[in-house]
Amino acid sequence: MACAWSSSAGAFAQSIHIESGSYGANCGAHEGNVTRDLAAHCNALVTCRYAVASAANGTNAGTNPVTGRHDCPADLVAEWSCGQGIFHRAMVRGASRHNGTLVLTCVPSTGAGK
Repeated sequence: MACAWSSSAGAFAQSIHIESGSYGANCGAHEGNVTRDLAAHCNALVTCRYAVASAANGTNAGTNPVTGRHDCPADLVAEWSCGQGIFHRAMVRGASRHNGTLVLTCVPSTGAGK
């Protein structure tokens, strides 16, 4: 199992292991349809920035089969683990309407509120 030192966090961080990635499951797309792409971008990293556009490429999630228009605001959901028993889930609701980035990390949170 890979570990990486993050001087800014001041602690050891496990690497990311993608469990699942879904784009547009709320609009009828198959669960896990972007798992491979998300894993190719993020597996074995400590922190990963995944662009919503990467998930949208190659999928027709949110597309109305009758009109061909994107009229369902597809969600982007990522699930990953950071070592044994440490699971995370992040979501961008209506991701198809954003040109944003989902940030996944295994760096332990420190500071205020922790």
